Amino acid sequence: MVLLLFSYFIVGLIVGSFLNVCIYRLPLGRSIVSPPSACGTCGHVLGPLDMIPVLSYIFSGGKCRYCGSAYSMRYAIVELLTGILFVLCGLQYLPSIALLLVFAFVASLVVITFIDFDYQIILDKILIFMLVCGIAYVAVYTKDYSDAFYGMLVAGSLMLIIYFLSRGGMGAGDVKLSFVLGFWLGWKAALLCLLLAFVMGGIIGTILLASGAKSRKDPIPFGPYLCLGAYLSLLYAPYMLFYYWHFFS
Repeated sequence: MVLLLFSYFIVGLIVGSFLNVCIYRLPLGRSIVSPPSACGTCGHVLGPLDMIPVLSYIFSGGKCRYCGSAYSMRYAIVELLTGILFVLCGLQYLPSIALLLVFAFVASLVVITFIDFDYQIILDKILIFMLVCGIAYVAVYTKDYSDAFYGMLVAGSLMLIIYFLSRGGMGAGDVKLSFVLGFWLGWKAALLCLLLAFVMGGIIGTILLASGAKSRKDPIPFGPYLCLGAYLSLLYAPYMLFYYWHFFS
């Protein structure tokens, strides 16, 4: 079991390295396949040793081997985060096609989160990929298309109402993301996802405003909180719902 989880972690690190490329290139409309990865300062094409997940960052001291310019620590953070998220998924799912689809779902959440932080946008191409994976996930794992449909309808409709009531305070991308997440999660876990997202977003938003890190005029992306809520709901919704009803009943 430990060896299997370690393999998931390694796979997550490798996937995380690719996700860094997606996070950087997709918002700019650039191909994620070509040209090869290169230093953003000197333009030198990176070799295999320069792209070993996490280790290349540690051994190089976070700097380009060719020009000495510093790399953002976020590259290593994305890789480590993806590895950890994959391990937690491996604790909940047996090795299967369903687990591979969950990995694709989680990878999409990571990309959406960091792009939304940077640009306050959620790209349709990522949502389409997630929806296709979701259809396959329901087909091979849950086999409950009615629950997936109701989840999409409930989560998407609630967010659509909030979108119109907020008059621009909620982005259209958040609404579309909620439709896709609802399909993946089913209606009960989708409601839990929205609840978690609003609670976490409200708490962190209040802290940012109170600390002066953000002003009321600064945009605060909501997509990352939806993604975090979706991840927690996908893995732990049955436990969380059980303890919620047990506590309040």
